[in-house]
Amino acid sequence: MAFPGKLRIIGGRWRGRRLSVPEAEGLRPTPDRVRETLFNWLQPYLAGASCLDLFSGTGALCLEALSRGAARVVMVEKAARVAEQLREHVVTLGAEHATVIQMDAVDFLQQAPQAFDIIFLDPPFRSHLIGHCAELIEEQGWLRPDGLIYLEAPGKNHTLSLPPTWELIRSRIAGQVGYHLAKRTG
Repeated sequence: MAFPGKLRIIGGRWRGRRLSVPEAEGLRPTPDRVRETLFNWLQPYLAGASCLDLFSGTGALCLEALSRGAARVVMVEKAARVAEQLREHVVTLGAEHATVIQMDAVDFLQQAPQAFDIIFLDPPFRSHLIGHCAELIEEQGWLRPDGLIYLEAPGKNHTLSLPPTWELIRSRIAGQVGYHLAKRTG
């Protein structure tokens, strides 16, 4: 797949806005088709929600959430150049309730937590970080009761390692991408 170079916000107040995406190793923008389905799933929960994206990359998930009515978003991105691009997007869109934090996601999760309504967990495919991050999210208290977790992983032959208090409520595969929505039930 060729690198897109542009990110298109597909719904909400910034619908149709295109933002530049830097080329960076491991950066894998969530495809439009997957985002459209995800945000159809999330629509009943977005108004006033607080969202955390632990591997923000292009910012597509949090910026889309903010565009569609989320109250605030926190985007965690390890790569300095990519984090700087996210800050530029925040300024370009006038996204007052968006925060960009340049930090490793695992290190971020080991800080004092603040509970979020929706967490996006979309690490690099070869990293095997979903299970470790899910464990830290649950143990540290990063997710509110009845909170939602979006997970993106390889679509074929991949088993999600989730805490027992998370229930998988939606799951699909698009090409090589498996995308899932879980709910915290405990």
